[in-house]
Amino acid sequence: MDTTLLIMAAGLGSRYGGNKQVDHIGPNGEILMEYSIHDAVEAGFTKVVFVIRRSMDEMFREIIGDKIAKKVKVSYAYQEYDSLPGGFVPPADRTKPYGTVHAVMCAKDLIHEPFAVINADDYYGKDAFVAMADSLRRLREGGNKASMVAYYLKNTVSKNGHVTRGVCTTDDAGHLVRVTETYSILPFPDGTIRDIHDDPDGVILDPDALVSMNLWGFAPSFFEYGMKYLRDFLNDPSGDPLKKECLLPALVDHLMHTTGLQVEVLSTKAVWFGVTYKEDKAYVAGELKKLHENGSYPPAL
Repeated sequence: MDTTLLIMAAGLGSRYGGNKQVDHIGPNGEILMEYSIHDAVEAGFTKVVFVIRRSMDEMFREIIGDKIAKKVKVSYAYQEYDSLPGGFVPPADRTKPYGTVHAVMCAKDLIHEPFAVINADDYYGKDAFVAMADSLRRLREGGNKASMVAYYLKNTVSKNGHVTRGVCTTDDAGHLVRVTETYSILPFPDGTIRDIHDDPDGVILDPDALVSMNLWGFAPSFFEYGMKYLRDFLNDPSGDPLKKECLLPALVDHLMHTTGLQVEVLSTKAVWFGVTYKEDKAYVAGELKKLHENGSYPPAL
């Protein structure tokens, strides 16, 4: 049975100002997802499913897909409005994708085994993929279970603007209890980290709170639950029809409280960094250069 990695790469990157998923950031022109794929293959993953837009197909295959197809099985799914369930037709003025739940659901016909999900524009660290590969082997045993790798909030904010994070609560056994999607997290000059979504002065958050960076492990049964949740989301009249998104942390939280889904929060020493804003690129490039220089990665991937 394959060990499968689903990479969500169809986002518009509006805050970044372009296709950050394929921006060259590593010291030899590597793109961020090359590091995730390298680490995943070393951890034992054997199959990669890219979720992209059809307009990206030729470019994407040339830049990354054909290269890694020499190492692992590669498949493509397309996050487009014509893949929305139930024949749903979005408003004529909408341009945004419908979020990470829709991205994962686009791959439902390509995956029939436990799988991991990541963002294309985040660096998750080697340990994260080792821990997730072990978790996927446990998910093959069945049961209403999932897993996630969590990171400290203080290590996932950007000084260049606000970010959205799924703030997590866990129990004493290391299982997820609640995920609160928090949309406007910003570090303040006084060193605090605050949620400014509803209050310009901000609500102070715990810097050591665990947050989701969309590194999840799911069983294939997740697709059935996800499709129902997405249909209900699309047919719900609340929210801005041009901007609202159906997000994985909210779905996971819903399933924990309605189906008893048990989510293991994986213990790892992994360090995260990523590019939300174009100004983040210089910092990330510097960190990647250090990882090459200290031998964590070969001179060129």
